[in-house]
Amino acid sequence: MTSSPGVLVAGSANLDFVVRAAHVPAPGETVLGRGFATFPGGKGANQAVACARAGGAPTRMLLALGEDPYGAVLEEALAGAGVETHVVRVPDAASGTAFICLSDDAENAITVAPGANAALRPHHLPSLRGTSHLLLQLETPLETVAAFAHVARAAGVRVVLNAAPAAALPPALLEDIDLLVVNEGELTALAGPGTLGEQLARLPVPCVVATLGARGCVARRGGELFLQPAFRVDAVDTTAAGDTFCGALAARLAQHAPLADALRFASAASALACTRLGAQASVPARAEVDALLAAQADPPDAALAAYCGIPGS
Repeated sequence: MTSSPGVLVAGSANLDFVVRAAHVPAPGETVLGRGFATFPGGKGANQAVACARAGGAPTRMLLALGEDPYGAVLEEALAGAGVETHVVRVPDAASGTAFICLSDDAENAITVAPGANAALRPHHLPSLRGTSHLLLQLETPLETVAAFAHVARAAGVRVVLNAAPAAALPPALLEDIDLLVVNEGELTALAGPGTLGEQLARLPVPCVVATLGARGCVARRGGELFLQPAFRVDAVDTTAAGDTFCGALAARLAQHAPLADALRFASAASALACTRLGAQASVPARAEVDALLAAQADPPDAALAAYCGIPGS
């Protein structure tokens, strides 16, 4: 067990099967790939690795695995990153898998087979003692996610939800969320059309962060807005960029960093993850994130403010 307050991640773990190609195929199109590799992945596991490796926070993870070779690989990867695991064994299901086409411009198309991830149930939540933040995603059953959030909120643990993949969220779940992290598509699915500023204002949670890819991110906490432009890197694979952001953000918040500082740290970690292939393999170490923060000043945020529809910035 961890000896100081840290983060519990409850969510998915997948083995990623990655093929590189000139471009992501359109419906009905066959594309000849030119390279294949497997990487440990899954939103939950990626975020746990980012929390521990990039963020340097004591990190535990609750996950479900099949009794198969894929599960052993996933568990070993988490342990290697310093994540303490609480594993639910599902003997009649395969461990989760994902099939990824990675294009030359660093974009990707992903199909996930949840496998054992779908077996995670409310009663599997471990003790929350020593936990300051619970980090959740939507690659496990929604009713389980909602139950975990409710128990954590009642226990005084801060609940962070990365609402990905996009899904309608029940009002009861939103009531239990302290911090919601979404990308632009997920934000529109939850808040409807409008400027980013308008969309953020509509969501009934105390704090919302919208990640904007190469532009950076924007956050609303109460009535206050925060802008964080992206760090400039040469991207080769964006597969786990969002997950790295979420894990690093949760880690820094668990370490009592102010929100603006946590957003800057998470943005730097996410940028570094784009410079390497793979999901967990791309997550940087804490020292690498600190070095990037020291080397690069933030670019002006006027263009980001205009993109978000925020006047007077």
